[in-house]
Amino acid sequence: MIRFSIVGAGWRSLFFLRIARHLPEQFQVTGMVIRDADKGRELEQEWGIQSFRTVEDMAPKVDSSFAIVSVPRAVAPRITLQLAHMGIPVLCETPPAKDLEGLISLHAELKRLGEKAKVQIAEQYAFQPNHAARIQLARSGRLGSISQAQISVAHDYHGISLIRHYLGLRFENAVIQAYAFESPITKGPNFQGAPREDGITTSRQVIANLRFGDKLAVYDFTDDQYFSWIRSPRTLVRGDKGEINNFEVKYLHDFQRPVEATLRRTYAGHDGNLEGFYLKDILLGDEYVYRNPFIPGRLTDDEIAVATCLYKMHEYTKGGPAFYGVAEASQDHYLGLQIHAAVASGEVVETTKQPWAE
Repeated sequence: MIRFSIVGAGWRSLFFLRIARHLPEQFQVTGMVIRDADKGRELEQEWGIQSFRTVEDMAPKVDSSFAIVSVPRAVAPRITLQLAHMGIPVLCETPPAKDLEGLISLHAELKRLGEKAKVQIAEQYAFQPNHAARIQLARSGRLGSISQAQISVAHDYHGISLIRHYLGLRFENAVIQAYAFESPITKGPNFQGAPREDGITTSRQVIANLRFGDKLAVYDFTDDQYFSWIRSPRTLVRGDKGEINNFEVKYLHDFQRPVEATLRRTYAGHDGNLEGFYLKDILLGDEYVYRNPFIPGRLTDDEIAVATCLYKMHEYTKGGPAFYGVAEASQDHYLGLQIHAAVASGEVVETTKQPWAE
């Protein structure tokens, strides 16, 4: 049983509540800090959780391995540091601070706390099943040395995180060229649900080239992509012996024998199957390149990824390895900020080494 508390009651907090509801034998929310008393009572009734108004009130009254900080990025550093000073491990939502100044300040404060501060960041995209399978394949050596990743999946730091995972990067500097492009698009669904009427709106797209020495990344994202029915995510990863193009994989058995295969998702619950309804695994031919660790939970891919963060954070608090620290999260957010700086200026932007890269 993995027990955790939550600070914040926004949209992202609901992901953690849903995971605990779908997998009650694995996860339990022991308490939530919700400043608004009325909203706290509503969530208590809806989700069966205990709410508190402050961190100081909740901390001594709950039994949890760690606390999730799911608050606006402007205040996330303050809450993270407050918990760290109290000796409570923290899983903070992305990004860990609003801007470069905030990232540098947070790094300095955590460095002063030393080993007392156990902080990781809940960056889930690399743990989504499709990406986890592709990353596993990219790291297997089957594609040779990876030199290029074209990612049209997620915005800012999320997209950059995937780029670094696919290219095997840490804190290397980048040369960035970027621009924005606007085009008309038919109105689609959003946070509130399906569109209520027909109409045209403006779609803003940001495209950036990032050169990391001899490695190239192409970042491409439109603001409506997460919900759109007519805009698809795209992933292309290229090495000197093969490539992944979304779900199609090409590689060389040897220099005279090319192989083509497809990443195939398998589910329970189809065609009369009575096991339940959930993703089982992802195969490349007869090879399992991903297996869902949260069967039989009825989770979306993103919820599976968030649950993976929870599991890894629990292991980290017990002495296990770090999986996505503040330094990595800061680097991803920094690169995302620099992309927007390149768009705004129209100039080539060169990143510089930041304190967390030490």
